[in-house]
Amino acid sequence: MTGKKKDETSYKQTAFGVIPRSKLIPLEIEGIKKAWDFILEKYKSGKIPITPSFLKKVHQVGFSWIFPEFGGKFRKIEVNISDHTPPKFFLVPQLMIDLCEDIKVRMENLPKIDDGKFLDELIELLTWAHHRFLWIHPFQDYNGRMGRLLINIILLNLNLPPMELKVETKSGRKKYIQALQNADQGDLKELQSIIKSALEETAQDLSKNKKK
Repeated sequence: MTGKKKDETSYKQTAFGVIPRSKLIPLEIEGIKKAWDFILEKYKSGKIPITPSFLKKVHQVGFSWIFPEFGGKFRKIEVNISDHTPPKFFLVPQLMIDLCEDIKVRMENLPKIDDGKFLDELIELLTWAHHRFLWIHPFQDYNGRMGRLLINIILLNLNLPPMELKVETKSGRKKYIQALQNADQGDLKELQSIIKSALEETAQDLSKNKKK
């Protein structure tokens, strides 16, 4: 199916009525910007809380104005994502508490930034946190975008620059989805590689900007 035909035939019920995918895309882009601006505003006052309530707030800011029924709320439905069946919806609140606590402990136990092991352990942390979030699939929709925001919240709290996973192009998204599917089977190597490349690209861009 072509992208154009999908835009014409895929519709969703929103706060603005039933609209096609083509009209939803710009709203989603604006929603991500709203969520990211909210995170950056919070960062100005110090560390960003990595808690279930804060992540729900980020989701609410980004998407409740489009989808008031589920924006900012953990899912109340069962879902299937490709070959992965996420946990039952009633398990999500506790799983998210555990995830946030685990992230906190792992961040506290990272080596110092000048330690030779820092980068490898940072990549492991980001890969694990991102995949675990998507494995839980806490929200009815926009988990991928929230999972990528979570990576950047962790980076900001470590006083590191945010990064961008290249998932918007057809080839980039295909590679990303395959990496997630492999991670579901316990193989995180491809996802680690994608995250490592994104970190390296961010570092290169920062280096270029400093030289200008």
